[in-house]
Amino acid sequence: MSLFQEYFRFDNLSIFVGIFVWFFSILVTVYSMGYMRSEKRTPQYYLYIGLTLIASLGAVFANNLILFMVFWGFLGLLLYLLIGFGKNENTPATAKKAFILIGGTDVLMLLGISLVWKLTGLFEMDLISIPLTSKLAVIAYLCLAAGAFAKAGAMPFHTWVPDAAEDSPAPVTAYLPASLDKLLGIYFLARISLEMFRLDSGMNTFLMFIGSLTIVAAVMMALIQHDFKRLLGYHAVSQVGYMVLGIGTGNPIGIAGGLFHMLNHAIYKSCLFFSAGSVEKQAKTTNLDSLGGLAKYMPVTFVTFLIAAFAISGIPPFNGFVSKWMVYQGILETAKTGGKLWVVWLISAMFGSALTLASFMKLLQAVFLGQPAQGRKLAAKKENREVGILMWLPGVILAFLCLIFGIFALAVPLKHFIFPVILEPIRFFGFWSAGLATILLIISIVIGLLIYFLGRVAKLRQTDPFIGGEDLKNNPQMRISGTEFYNTVQEIGILKIIYRLAAKKIFDIYEVSSKITFGFNRALSYLHNGVLSTYLAWCLLGMGILFYLLLR
Repeated sequence: MSLFQEYFRFDNLSIFVGIFVWFFSILVTVYSMGYMRSEKRTPQYYLYIGLTLIASLGAVFANNLILFMVFWGFLGLLLYLLIGFGKNENTPATAKKAFILIGGTDVLMLLGISLVWKLTGLFEMDLISIPLTSKLAVIAYLCLAAGAFAKAGAMPFHTWVPDAAEDSPAPVTAYLPASLDKLLGIYFLARISLEMFRLDSGMNTFLMFIGSLTIVAAVMMALIQHDFKRLLGYHAVSQVGYMVLGIGTGNPIGIAGGLFHMLNHAIYKSCLFFSAGSVEKQAKTTNLDSLGGLAKYMPVTFVTFLIAAFAISGIPPFNGFVSKWMVYQGILETAKTGGKLWVVWLISAMFGSALTLASFMKLLQAVFLGQPAQGRKLAAKKENREVGILMWLPGVILAFLCLIFGIFALAVPLKHFIFPVILEPIRFFGFWSAGLATILLIISIVIGLLIYFLGRVAKLRQTDPFIGGEDLKNNPQMRISGTEFYNTVQEIGILKIIYRLAAKKIFDIYEVSSKITFGFNRALSYLHNGVLSTYLAWCLLGMGILFYLLLR
């Protein structure tokens, strides 16, 4: 093995991920030229974007675990710096939270790498193959998986993602939590799960549990959000669950589905955040209560958002459907090998997909299709027109890929990117015809357009919209913004308790750890009060304990 091969590795998986790291970096740079045009620190911003690209490629192609950790750790610092370009008052705290959560799991990764070296005496990833037959091997895998979970945004290390989505600039969120961090996190999870360690049924079950929990819990949180970007942030967490679930199945079709969903998610989630950034740029807000009726004034943004929303919801013939369908088949395959919880995993995945569609119906109503917020006369406001080509073009490209990667999934992305990574033969079961679904969709759209135009030809009486018998013009308080959709879910049985605990950040590992740490510090501060007699008492107590331990 040459020195270069010892430190770097170019195989089907790393090349596939590396290509799309480049691709998303280019799109984000183009979008940023429009979004960040009026910012003062643009040279620094583009410097950090470029360094993120270099560090990401370094992590993807690194074969040596120490070299990998150098690039991986540098990405955590760059995430902190890029989030800092946000203008919200919570931005500094959010940047610190992301840095500490990812940095903390980096420490666990270093411990895992140390244990790998103790078990094998190797740092080269392509030479390591460890069976999970000892406690050290299990601990090493879990430490490395924690780093992958934190980077990708899987539970329980997910809480920085919705915060970053809300408080950082849209292109930063589209670049890192939406695309690169998902690609890198799941890439590393695939490396350790498929190559470096030989997983048993217990660890596969653990991964499927984490995946299912992430899907359902995050999408339930997305349902009740009132901020555009924060809602998308929770969906970025939820979709990671499908990737982890697919890899956890341990069979070729499920793993291929998880990796394909990793790619699909980066495509449609970046498109969604580009759309959110365009809305924020023009409307000066992401609060759903203050938006509405933008489809008429931002038609390109609306169409790209609509396509990406269909894709993330798993609506055929878009790309998100195909990867979710493959994950479902992977779950069913586990039943053939003796898996007893496959029904739970399948219900969680399908339920999460249904709730995803429901929450995007809420978004479409609140932002694009509903009545404008009170006092907002969109037609008279220049800022509510469509954004420039630099901002809508990246979204159009990604929306086009959502369609192409769905209709021609077998011929393009699966054949050229996913199947070469999976060395075993992949067998599909069930019937799915992308061509037929596309034809039916086109026929439906044509029929809808015919009905629309026939309605415009006919002589119709026009009147102001009203809700519940009340005229909206004179009773604006009757407006339905879409924000109220699903609010009642917070009052349902056990969900009421869970939502209240979530509001108190009981499930936020960062907040809980902070409270424990500061509580311990306060206890130490109380004990170390500067009173000599107190110090002498602690010294005597310590000596007594030592004498007891040594002389017994």
